[in-house]
Amino acid sequence: MLSKEVAVSDEMALLVADVFEAAGALRRLGEHTAQAEGLTQARWQVLSVVSETALTVPQAARRLGVSRQNVQRVANDLVTFGHAAYTANPDHRGSPLLALTPQGQEVLARVTTRASAVHRTLFAALPEEEIGRTRGLLRRLLEELDRREQADGRR
Repeated sequence: MLSKEVAVSDEMALLVADVFEAAGALRRLGEHTAQAEGLTQARWQVLSVVSETALTVPQAARRLGVSRQNVQRVANDLVTFGHAAYTANPDHRGSPLLALTPQGQEVLARVTTRASAVHRTLFAALPEEEIGRTRGLLRRLLEELDRREQADGRR
């Protein structure tokens, strides 16, 4: 029985390694895609997270799973470049909302269109049903990770 447990453990370790490798490759691709529109991937992510509704920097950081300080730096850059603006927060005077400007909406639309074209090319060789099954497995893995974080009091 031990050999089967070791084999499963090895497969899980390899899956984790593959996910990290894929994440790194996708980050590099995202950085390249963002640069084509004059953005960094971090700026693209913050633009995207506040695109539907204005958020405070801490709210955006929680949604992105990164530090508030990192999002604050990126948000300030976006404001400096005219892609975003701070607006009054009726719920908390000391924590303004970050919202896209029309210029920010335009650059986000351009980079999103560019990314869609890149993704279509990237995934063209992969069967759609495999993409769906893989995404389903990753969503279940994320749910398990979220449950574990909650149980451990980390979330």
